[in-house]
Amino acid sequence: MSTTATEIEEIKEFIDEVEGWLSNKEGELLYSLAKNCTGRGGIVEIGSWKGKSTIWLGKGSKQGSRIQVHAVDPHIGFPDVEESYGKIWTFEEFKDNINAAGVDDVIVPIVKTSEDAARDFHDPIELIFIDGVHQYDYVKLDFELWFPKVLEGGIMAFHDTTGGYGAKQVVEECIYRSRHFRNVRFADSITFAEKVKQNSFRDCLKNRYMLLLKHLYELACKLHLPKSLRMLGKRILALHR
Repeated sequence: MSTTATEIEEIKEFIDEVEGWLSNKEGELLYSLAKNCTGRGGIVEIGSWKGKSTIWLGKGSKQGSRIQVHAVDPHIGFPDVEESYGKIWTFEEFKDNINAAGVDDVIVPIVKTSEDAARDFHDPIELIFIDGVHQYDYVKLDFELWFPKVLEGGIMAFHDTTGGYGAKQVVEECIYRSRHFRNVRFADSITFAEKVKQNSFRDCLKNRYMLLLKHLYELACKLHLPKSLRMLGKRILALHR
């Protein structure tokens, strides 16, 4: 087993104990994206909760160019959580988790809302993972706030872009149908794409094709198709990633 594969398995074992909503497949994607960053800009995460995705990003960064991961979260939960459980404070548990994972040296916690953090953030961004409040208006605002800060050739990634979440509508409007992104792909519920000054007509067609594949993937998940058909679908998707 390669060194990377061994580390991935170790991260999976550790991450099982960290509360959060991120599949291992999504975690591996974040690890890979962070590892491949060159250092032209920083890494930003909008919505850290207790550090599950932060750890994947941090581990990937340490295997790559050791770029700082700016983890933005007010750590007071989001509206649905507060309605159900009252006021919360997750920052101490977040710090404990990133310390235990050994990534605290590359993580820069920013205990602010996305809007407040964007106002004070002036560094270029090579990778951003948006996983804040999932209602449409909030996700759209996150996109509008941070898109101008992302370098050409940088990656924007969004969590929970399937099902009934607002992120799904935002990526369809602002990513798949945009002239400023190419190589749009997805892994489980994460959609990610490369920012460009202006994409080509071929890029536009490919993005729309990937949107069609994403819709078919979502439909297949809802219909609970036989395993043989699901495996065939995964092989087809793999050819286009």
